[in-house]
Amino acid sequence: MELPEISTMASAIGVSVPVFRFLLCFVATIPVSFFHRFVPGGPTARHLYAAVTGAVLSYLSFGFSSNLHFIVPMLLGYAAMLFNRKHCGVVTFFLAFGYLIGCHVYYMSGDAWKEGGIDATGALMVVTLKIISCAINYNDGLLKEEELSAAQKKNRLLKLPSLFEYVGYCICCGTHFAGPVYEIKAYLDWTERKGIWQSKGRGSSPSPYWETLRAILQAGVCMGLYLYLIPNYPLSRFTEPVYQEYSFGKRLFYQYMSCLSARWKYYFIWSLAEASVIISGLGFSGWSDSNPPKPLWDSAKNIDIVGVELAKSSVQLPVVWNIQVSTWLRHYVYERLVKKGQKPGFFQLLGTQIVSAVWHGLYPGYLIFFFQSAIMIAGSRVLYRWQQASQSAVTKQLFTLLNFAYTLLVLNYSAVGFLVLSLHETIAAYGSVYYVGTVIPIVLVLLGNVIKPARKTRSKTQKDE
Repeated sequence: MELPEISTMASAIGVSVPVFRFLLCFVATIPVSFFHRFVPGGPTARHLYAAVTGAVLSYLSFGFSSNLHFIVPMLLGYAAMLFNRKHCGVVTFFLAFGYLIGCHVYYMSGDAWKEGGIDATGALMVVTLKIISCAINYNDGLLKEEELSAAQKKNRLLKLPSLFEYVGYCICCGTHFAGPVYEIKAYLDWTERKGIWQSKGRGSSPSPYWETLRAILQAGVCMGLYLYLIPNYPLSRFTEPVYQEYSFGKRLFYQYMSCLSARWKYYFIWSLAEASVIISGLGFSGWSDSNPPKPLWDSAKNIDIVGVELAKSSVQLPVVWNIQVSTWLRHYVYERLVKKGQKPGFFQLLGTQIVSAVWHGLYPGYLIFFFQSAIMIAGSRVLYRWQQASQSAVTKQLFTLLNFAYTLLVLNYSAVGFLVLSLHETIAAYGSVYYVGTVIPIVLVLLGNVIKPARKTRSKTQKDE
């Protein structure tokens, strides 16, 4: 039963009641995370607080069934670690992803999001990544240290976390609503005030309040821009007759503006999530090497707005957009698809993008977008190789400008599929500009196999670097 005031407030800002309820709970993660800093009773009490507040916020936002959806994959993952440590990583990967896909199909969450609705599958997506990384890190604890990468050494678990610790990690203070994704080892150290979170000494964590305020202000600006732009550039226009009357250049411009307008919503969500993780202290990631040293909050950061909008290369996008999920995909998919002694190539890139597409949902728009992103990055790498082989400074600058324009064009062309989701709307939007964002990357990749610049010889010192 909804309070009349909630319906009135939801109508006032132009969202549905479920979305408004979610936004209230999402904003509430900031004070909830703040109070985590002052929970008495040591690590056990903090684990309890993390788990209970996460469950309560989920219930208030999505209803009782949401917590049931989280419990199923969480228990499956924990059982795999408990009874089959040797294969728990692979087993959990397929079980957790299988359950997530089932929920995507059952709830058709993408359609709900497009229509202004919301359900628990978005939060389940974040929980799924946490469950899988925990199981894989516990699996890595069996391997010899010399067989591990730097990230594996840092994140591996030598002993099984208690069920209490595990649940607190998965839904801590509502951080599963929109991320960011973080490692269980970092969560345990933070909860137990170890490592960089020690209460005494040079490594003690700094005050989070200024950075929290910055993130909240950033969220406010992003929401303001979204509300201002989105009525002028609705996604529905791609199938309207008026769009077909636009010139080729105007259609490309509209694709850019509609995708830019939609991105501000993501910037808003991730900025608020960043504020929540920063104020809890969990977002602290150490000190800079500058003099005097400055606190770093990289673990909380999920977006670099300027980095996305002014990316000089498509290769830069995974490290500035949905940053922590991109890091997860690199550590738990991309790097693990590379065989020992081999270099990663297009197969590993495409495999990673397919996993990312399935994680988002089985909509044609997602699958097409992530295929597009794979060839987009491959094409950008060709331009970069040509740029590096150029002898003239002017030519290098021209290639830099060309890569920037290429990224701007192909990214916003491709992103239409991510936003409209349906096959018909995606093909209609792509076809309206003669598939330019698909043709150009493919042509570049093909040319890259023909026009191969000579490799520069590197000194031993450069190779070591």
